[in-house]
Amino acid sequence: MFTLAEENYLKAIFHLEMESEGEVSTNAIAESMDTKPSSVTDMVQKLAEKKLLTYKRYKGVQLTAEGKKVAVNVIRKHRLWEVFLVEKLNFQWDEVHEIAEQLEHIQSEELITRLDKFLGSPDFDPHGDPIPDKHGVLKRTEKKLLSELKKNQSGICVSVKESNGEFLQYLNKKKIAIGVKIYVLGKEFFDGSMVIRVGGEQFFISHKIAENLYVQTQK
Repeated sequence: MFTLAEENYLKAIFHLEMESEGEVSTNAIAESMDTKPSSVTDMVQKLAEKKLLTYKRYKGVQLTAEGKKVAVNVIRKHRLWEVFLVEKLNFQWDEVHEIAEQLEHIQSEELITRLDKFLGSPDFDPHGDPIPDKHGVLKRTEKKLLSELKKNQSGICVSVKESNGEFLQYLNKKKIAIGVKIYVLGKEFFDGSMVIRVGGEQFFISHKIAENLYVQTQK
C-alpha cells in the first residue's frame, strides 16, 4: 500500500523517464509536480528507503523495477477509468483527466480486472495514450509530433501530448480529434507555426499546438 502522494510522484517520475535518458533531476520533478525542490528531496528519500527508486544527490533519481511496476499500475487504472468515463458515462475527452486522477488511487485489483474486462480490454485511452496490460506492458506505436512534419506532409492524429482541459477544448473548436487527418499546407521557418487543413477547413496553429499533437504518417 502506498499513499496518494507517493503514487503521484512515482507516476510523474515514470513520465519524465520516458522523455529523457538517465536520471531525472529533482528540479524536473518539482516543475512537473508544481512543488518546491526541497519537498521533492524529502519524498524521493522516502521512496528510496522503500526501494522504489535510486537517488543520487546532484544527479537525480531512477525508478527501480518495483517503482516502475507501481507507477505503471497507477497509469493503467487512470487510463481505464478515462475510457469508462467517456464510453459509458458520456463524458467528453476534456472532462475526464481530473476525475481519473482521483479514481486511479483505488486499490482494489479485482475492481480494475473487472473494469478492464467490462471495457473489452482497450489498448488506448480517449487521448490516444496506450493502456498498460495487466502485466504492465505498454503497446508501442510509431508516431511523431505534428511539429516535425514539413509542408505538404500529412498525418493521422493518434494522441495528444498535453491533456489539460483548455487545450482539448481548443482542439474541439478546430475539430481536431483522434483519428482525424491533418494536412500541413504551410510552415513558417522562423517560429514553426503552421497552416493546416482539417476536413474542409484550413487555419493557422502555433508551434506550441503543433508540438502537442502526435500523428502517424504513411510510409
